[in-house]
Amino acid sequence: MMQSKNVHIVGIGGIGTSAVAKLFLSRGASVSGSDMHESELITDLRGRGVDVLIGHYPANIPEGCDLVVYTRAVVEANVERQAAVERGIKQLSYPEFLGILAKDYKTIAVSGTNGKSTTTAMIAATLIEAGYDPTVIVGTKVPGWSDGNLRVGKGEWLVLEACEYMASMLEIHPNTAVITNIQEDHLDFYKDIDHIRETFQKWIDCRETCAQVVINRDDAESQKLKSKYVSSFGVDGRKVGDKKQTFDVVGVEVELAIPGEFNAQNAAAALTAAHIVGVPDEAAVKALGEFKGTWRRFEHVGMWKEADIFSDYAHHPSGVAGSIEAFREFYPDRRLIVVFQPHQHSRTHEMFDKFVESFDGADILVLSEIYEVTGRTEEKFESSKDLADQVRNRGRNGKVLYAKDLGEAEDHLRYAVQKDDVIVCMGAGSIDSIARKIAE
Repeated sequence: MMQSKNVHIVGIGGIGTSAVAKLFLSRGASVSGSDMHESELITDLRGRGVDVLIGHYPANIPEGCDLVVYTRAVVEANVERQAAVERGIKQLSYPEFLGILAKDYKTIAVSGTNGKSTTTAMIAATLIEAGYDPTVIVGTKVPGWSDGNLRVGKGEWLVLEACEYMASMLEIHPNTAVITNIQEDHLDFYKDIDHIRETFQKWIDCRETCAQVVINRDDAESQKLKSKYVSSFGVDGRKVGDKKQTFDVVGVEVELAIPGEFNAQNAAAALTAAHIVGVPDEAAVKALGEFKGTWRRFEHVGMWKEADIFSDYAHHPSGVAGSIEAFREFYPDRRLIVVFQPHQHSRTHEMFDKFVESFDGADILVLSEIYEVTGRTEEKFESSKDLADQVRNRGRNGKVLYAKDLGEAEDHLRYAVQKDDVIVCMGAGSIDSIARKIAE
């Protein structure tokens, strides 16, 4: 598979599939792709010589193509996938590709409801510091990496983010499996929390390769997993002050320059995994202390009206509450304005009551209309207006505003923002565009 010389990627604008494109480029392959919308990732790929077309058509697949990789959002009936079948071209989903790639390395794979990307990047940082020179594929962009969401190393180690959506992680059989936490999510696929946990159990039951499992001692569902090869991580003695936090992980003191108890948990998972694979604790602590975060995770993007602007990827109720708490810890005396764009109708509907409770720490909350994910047909239930009404009735915020789209959300900001405010544009959809647009 990795010897393929002419690769076409359907849904190439995804954070994972774009990394696959760059990986094949690094190995001398010709790469093309298609997607439904322009994006920053596609612009970057074009700058690297990738032929990216907008829209899906059979003719998009070039002559001589010997491999088609597709994102899980692209259905079997997609015209390019059908054309690949007719032409006898091998096809792999993105998770299947990762599973095959993992067989060539000693692999650490990170899955879980929240914190996957940051934990993956943290583990990579510890291995890099220790001289392991890993190859890494992560669902975000890492500052200092020329390829952003990809690092091509020469060592024998591979670090992967293994998404739990549609049980995708089951395609990957790692040497070390890291599970950050297990919570209700993706209930358009999973039946309930038991189904989610049982799927993670199935993942770690893969005994032919998985020699170690790292789980969260403070996460109730994770603690229900059964394995003879479990190492638990946790955080003790956490203290916050002067834009940093310190804590202990099994007697090892760690200092982080990024906020939030959830990031302390991510760092604890990373240190534990690093320790298991032989990284000296001092190297891991140094790497974590110098870790500056990742794209759209507590990312400071600029200033506007003498207010700080951040972009944050939180989109699950626990992630939203955790991020707001983190901003409160680092900026306790400043007014916090959160602009949130819910991601998917199904997630918003299934977790509506939890979302209502997740915004308590915001002084001003702007709720933009729900982001509809391309390729996923969803029944529409509540709107963001319904969510805004319930949050307003809860009475924990100074002001709650509804916006029918991102343009109206930006208009609300123009009237609301004052000097020294902290503005957080939050969500997994297109909300990041507001942060980039208004930043000076």
